Amino acid sequence: MTMDKEWKVEEDDLIRTRTCGWSPPGCHPVGCGMFIYTDKDGKFVKVEGDPDHPISQGRLCPRCLAMGEFLQHPDRIKYPMKRAKEDRGKDTWERISWDEALDILETEVRKIWDTYGPEAIFLSKGTGREATEYAPPMAQAVFKTPNNAFMMSGASCYGPRTVIGDFLLGAGYPELDYAAFFPERYEDPRYEVPKYIILWGKSPLQSNPDGFYGHAIIDLMKLGSKLIVIDPRLTWLASRAEYHLQLRPGTDAAIGLAMLNVIIGEDLYDHAFCETWVFGLDELAERVKDTTPEWAESITWVPADVIRGAARAFATNAPSSIMWGLAIDTQQNGAQAGQVLLSIGAICGYMDVPGGITLALPSSFLGRWTYETMQFVGKETEKKRIDAKDDHPAYATGPYAHPDSVLTTLETEEPYAFHMFYFYASNPISPTCYAEPERWYNGIMKMDFNAAQDCFMTPTIMGLCDLVLPVSFFPEHDGFVLPHFGRNTHFLGAMNAAVDPGEAKSDLEIDMLVGKRLNPEAWPWDSVEEFFDAQIHTQYDWGFNELREFGAFQQPFEYRKYEKGMLRPDGEPGFNTPTGLIEVSSSIYDDFGEDELPYFMEPAMSPYSTPDLYEEYPLVLTTGGRSFVSFHSEHRQIPSLRSLHPDPLVTINPKTAEEYGIKDGDFVCIENMLGKCVERARVSNEVPERVIHAEHGWWYPEDDPEYPDLYGVWKSNINRLIPMYKVGKTGYGAPYKNVLAKIYKVDDLDAAKGLPESYVPRESRGPESMTAGAPQPMSYEAIHRD
Repeated sequence: MTMDKEWKVEEDDLIRTRTCGWSPPGCHPVGCGMFIYTDKDGKFVKVEGDPDHPISQGRLCPRCLAMGEFLQHPDRIKYPMKRAKEDRGKDTWERISWDEALDILETEVRKIWDTYGPEAIFLSKGTGREATEYAPPMAQAVFKTPNNAFMMSGASCYGPRTVIGDFLLGAGYPELDYAAFFPERYEDPRYEVPKYIILWGKSPLQSNPDGFYGHAIIDLMKLGSKLIVIDPRLTWLASRAEYHLQLRPGTDAAIGLAMLNVIIGEDLYDHAFCETWVFGLDELAERVKDTTPEWAESITWVPADVIRGAARAFATNAPSSIMWGLAIDTQQNGAQAGQVLLSIGAICGYMDVPGGITLALPSSFLGRWTYETMQFVGKETEKKRIDAKDDHPAYATGPYAHPDSVLTTLETEEPYAFHMFYFYASNPISPTCYAEPERWYNGIMKMDFNAAQDCFMTPTIMGLCDLVLPVSFFPEHDGFVLPHFGRNTHFLGAMNAAVDPGEAKSDLEIDMLVGKRLNPEAWPWDSVEEFFDAQIHTQYDWGFNELREFGAFQQPFEYRKYEKGMLRPDGEPGFNTPTGLIEVSSSIYDDFGEDELPYFMEPAMSPYSTPDLYEEYPLVLTTGGRSFVSFHSEHRQIPSLRSLHPDPLVTINPKTAEEYGIKDGDFVCIENMLGKCVERARVSNEVPERVIHAEHGWWYPEDDPEYPDLYGVWKSNINRLIPMYKVGKTGYGAPYKNVLAKIYKVDDLDAAKGLPESYVPRESRGPESMTAGAPQPMSYEAIHRD
């Protein structure tokens, strides 16, 4: 597709540059199209949506509309800075040159290489933007370490869904078909509007999750799609759904098993598709024969007739589709929830059909290159990756270190000690990903050297780092947009620099600068444009300059690829699994000590698995809902965005609030045996009486930056209530969305700020097996009996 307007032109004494946003600043990587207007001196003037962009079609979110406030903010990190190790936690940063910064980083890395080995370096990466592609190569092809990861316990963000997709489908991350591959979009004759869309643990309007453009749901609703929403919260979309399954957080697998019971038991599945393309249906049918909606009602708190009605509607209205979100990853039983979800889509025949669930090759473009950079680690060093081989062999098949095992290594120095942490577009203590964040803070303070690259000073950098490198915003650098992280990639877009970045550099430019110092063999390109050309040339005969002219290139797409041999490397029909079929009963899980079939397991902390705790902490706490004005811990210092959402909010049902004497706007302490945090009460029917929802990612840029306050990072830190080590048998999934808590009114935010210096790790929570204390899967005799 070639857009109507040139990518850079003069217009009314201004320079208009067409670009796509793929962050930083933070946003899930939709790649929205826009025009950035600058004056003749290169200063930002305004931003407008690009109506020709095939996906966003001129629409922009508040974060893009506030772009000028980002670019001109006085608190930006504008140049490299250093401070002495003994000054960690003090605002004693000193401006230095890029050459000095690179000298420091090279010296420290080589010292660790020579003394301890490259595995002693750990890279903590961020989420949902360019860093997703460029952080692993910084670890692997620059620092030569196998130890890098996004640091949620159980790797509970996106990775679990992609791995489950690989195991069961042999394909890339599956997604709702919203005609994103076609220039004519919904008018394309190949396309069919989904009859029903299940939004399962996903709130796309606020989050634009995983590269999906959330407003497309509204487009499809206007065209006739109906919604089935599976979510503990009554969101805007749930209020407009045909069916809202308002489940107890963490019980998604039970919902799915009950839906399968209805679809199979009432003979509503696609027999022809299952006979040809599905492996294990008979075994699955046996597994779910007693998991009735009535069985699920007692577990999930969702009425049986609602579960039954949703299952029937979905299975009898072809084509329909499913979107599955972060809530699947952020629960201990998430791998099984993902398995039942994919099984529902598969047996209904909705895989890779118009208006169904699109499939892609397992890896393409930067996704492939990112994994290939592991070659620079070396086989012997790669074997030293901290990945929980013994406890979770399924996880060990993936490319990243296991966050829970990393914490054990950090605290015990077994099997070896870490000596350097590098934070790549990541602010993990503020609570984005670290569960039990004080433990991480204390462990990382022991490092010989810590560094970061970012746009703004954060509590993580202020508290822990010795060197920081400035990252440019997307209007300030050239880049490559790949929604869905290079897997189910519906379009490629060009980011075109419009504004002078000063001394700041893009994530990729920093990779190349440091890489040419430490491992030049891995970085043969002389510019980012040359790098982008090389990536594009793996599939096309044009390059980055042509992509600038295209604006957004929609990739060729075919439905029913499994019929045409397009999903298997041998070119044979079928799926790239051991059986060549979609495996609703896994043929490989047994090798990992996992059940081949999906099952429900109670969360590690719940009204039923820990009834004594429930007596003391009588509310189910779920976290992580998105806001229109922020991305995780970012945007807190942007005036217009902060004014729209000035405080962290805990949503409480009116009856629950009345019981505890809490009114809307009161400060509320949320507490369990792990910790406490304070947020403002938002009293709303959005959540049921037994559930509260607390926001994550909060810190206060206006507060004291120095230790112990660190911008107030401890006082509204909901991850202080989330346990480490409570992960699933595969190693994936953790209870960010389902723990227990109590609430009570307090006077102000400082009621829970705490100090890490007073934090003493409890022996009962010290290094332990990742499944210690976690409930084991119930036998099916016990499930059926109870």
